[in-house]
Amino acid sequence: MAYKTQQEDFWSGEFGVSYIERNQSDRLLNSKIVQWATMLRSASGIGSVRELGCNIGLNLVALKRLRPSLALEGYEINAEAARRARGHDVATIVEGTILDPIEQPPVDLTFTSGVLIHIDPDHLHCVYDNLVSGSRRYVLVSEYFNPTPVAIPYRGHEGKLFKRDFAGELMDRYGLKLVDYGFFYHRDHWAPQDDINWFLMER
Repeated sequence: MAYKTQQEDFWSGEFGVSYIERNQSDRLLNSKIVQWATMLRSASGIGSVRELGCNIGLNLVALKRLRPSLALEGYEINAEAARRARGHDVATIVEGTILDPIEQPPVDLTFTSGVLIHIDPDHLHCVYDNLVSGSRRYVLVSEYFNPTPVAIPYRGHEGKLFKRDFAGELMDRYGLKLVDYGFFYHRDHWAPQDDINWFLMER
């Protein structure tokens, strides 16, 4: 498939497969369950959720365990990751790029987790559009934060990791309202993960 950006080629290929092997464990899943309980503490009335960039589906598994009645969808560019996500049998998984318009009915919550940081900055608006147009109520982003846009070398590669104020841009561009936010610390004794800032917003 011909993609618009080098980042899509990067993540759809062998590097994306190697990422799978580094990011799957029961401990990581347990951390995600705890984190989702925190991130949804101020949200109400959620019955359906769509993840953009779901990888092997650990966020979706965590959400299903936390709230079994949720109807879940995931979009993933890497074929092997999408295959493994389907194997959990908790969500509808679509293989494809999230830079293309998603022509599906809106859900109650759309989100990304560690995905916007890997999108070509010139095409971020495409993912933003999918997040907002695909949501009836809530948008959540859980990403690395920086007050100003900056590119960071990523495992020996340039142009593959970008930090910025994703939530601020979403609020400014679409008029979203901030509902809740927080920070997950890698040295947390209960649910450690990366040093991630999360923001729950409402339309």
